Amino acid sequence: MPTPPRRAALLCALATAATLLPAAPTQAIPRTTTPPTALRFGDCPDSVPTPPAPEHVECGRLSVPLDWHRPQSPHIEIAVSRIRASGSPAERRGILLVNPGGPGGSGLPYAVTKRAKLPAGVRRSYDVIGFDPRGVGRSAPADCGPMGGLFDAPGTDPVPVGATAEKKYLAALHAMADDCAGLAAATLPHLSTEQTAHDMDAIRAALGQPKTNFLGVSYGSYLGAAYAARFPHRTGRMVLDGVVGPWDWYDFDARQSQALLRQRDTFFAWVAAHPERFALGGSASATRASYLSARRGLTEHPVNGFGPAEFDRAVYRALGRTERWAPLADGLRGYLRTGNPDALRPAAAFDSPESRNYEAANRIVKCADGPAPTPHRILTDLHRMRRLDPQPILTGMEAATCAYWHQRPHHRTPLGSPDAPPALLVASEHDPVTPIEGAHRLRPLLPGSRLITLHDDYSHGVFASRGNACVDATTAAYLTEGTLPAKDVHCTGPGLPEVPQQAH
Repeated sequence: MPTPPRRAALLCALATAATLLPAAPTQAIPRTTTPPTALRFGDCPDSVPTPPAPEHVECGRLSVPLDWHRPQSPHIEIAVSRIRASGSPAERRGILLVNPGGPGGSGLPYAVTKRAKLPAGVRRSYDVIGFDPRGVGRSAPADCGPMGGLFDAPGTDPVPVGATAEKKYLAALHAMADDCAGLAAATLPHLSTEQTAHDMDAIRAALGQPKTNFLGVSYGSYLGAAYAARFPHRTGRMVLDGVVGPWDWYDFDARQSQALLRQRDTFFAWVAAHPERFALGGSASATRASYLSARRGLTEHPVNGFGPAEFDRAVYRALGRTERWAPLADGLRGYLRTGNPDALRPAAAFDSPESRNYEAANRIVKCADGPAPTPHRILTDLHRMRRLDPQPILTGMEAATCAYWHQRPHHRTPLGSPDAPPALLVASEHDPVTPIEGAHRLRPLLPGSRLITLHDDYSHGVFASRGNACVDATTAAYLTEGTLPAKDVHCTGPGLPEVPQQAH
C-alpha cells in the first residue's frame, strides 16, 4: 500500500538523521584464522526437538576466540547441531547453515524445526546445520540481569507522554546499558555480527567444507550479508529471507515502527470487515477505538502484571504474522467484555531465562554493530512518531539503549561484497517486521542478486513458511541446482487472512 505523505516525510527525516561511521577497513580482522578445531557430534540437549525417524539430529561444540582480532584471546564455545542430508551421495550439495533471526534467536533447535518445512529436494541435498550465535542459548549466553526494569510486570508504559515520562524513559535506557555493562562488560565489544560471521566460517572449516551455503531469515539475512562481506570467496548459495536493509540498527528499528503502524491500520480494517465475528466495531475507526479502550484500561488498571508494556508486546508479535490476527482480535474482545487479558498473554513468560537471554543478546549485538543515536534524536523521533499516530508501537526500538552504551564500535558492520556470488533474496510485499524496502536497499551490495517478491502478503518470513508453491519451488531450485532465476520473480500471495471459526 502507498505510504501516506506524513509517514513518508518521517521516513526521509529518519534516513537523513543517521550518524555516520566509516566503513570497516578490509583487513580489520585477519582473514587467515587459526587452524580449525575438531567438531565432534553427540547427543543434543532437551531444547532440541527429535526429528521423525529415520532422521537424526546430533550436536557438538566448537571452540573459537572471543575476539577474532586476537586469535590467541580467551576462547568460547559455539553450540552446533546437524541433520545429515537424506539423499544419495550424488545429490549432496554440502552444508546449509540456517539462522532464525533476532539478533538473539537460538539456532540450535532451528536445524530441526526449519528443516522439517524445507522442500524434499533441499532436505535430500544438504546437511542442515544450526548453531547458537555467540551470546545466545548454549554459546556463552549473555546476561544483563534486570536490564533497567525491562522485566518488571507490569512494565512502565513504553510510549512516554510529557517531559517527566520522557525523562524516565531515557533513564530506563541508561539503566539498561548500565546493567549490561555491569554483567557482560568483557563480552560487549565481541558479541557482534561480524564476529559471528567468523564463527560461521570456523564451523565451515571444522566440517571440512569449501563453501558456506546459508539460509538466513530476518536478522539472519543481515548475518548472511556480513558473512559475504568478510568471506566472499567462501560464500556458496545464499538465501536471505525477510531482508534487513543496510541501515544502522536504530534507523531500522524506526522504519519498522512505521511499518507496524501501517500494518495495524490494515488489521483494524480487516477486523472491521467482520463485525459479526469479532464484535469490535463495524469500521476501522470503531475498531481502533476498541483497541485504544483496551490499552487505556490496562494502563490504568493492570491485571496480574499485564499492563501497557505487555499489551504492546502482544500486539507487536501478533502483527508480524497474519495467522495471529484473529487471536489478537479475540483477545481484545475478551478483555473488553470480561476484564481478563489472559488471551493476550504469550505462552512463554517474558521473564523466562530464554527470554532474558534473547533480550540481552539482542541489545548487545545491535550496539556492537554500528553507531548509536543520541538521546536528543531519540526524543525527536519519539515526537515525530506520536505526530504520525498518538499511540505508536515502540516495542521494537531496541537499539535506543545504545545511546548510553559503554562500548562504542570503531566501525559499522560491512555488508555484501562485489566479490561474493549473487544471492537470492525473498520478501513479503507488506512485511511489517522487515519492510520490503530493505531487500531493495541490500541488493546493490550483492551485485547480480535476484529478488522473489510475494505480493499481496502481510507476514514476516516467506520461504518454507508461507506455503507458497511459487516461492518454495523457485528457492528450492536455486539451492539444489545452483542457478538463479534469469530475472526477479513475482509470486501471488494469499491476500488478507480468512476469518477462522471461533473456538467454542
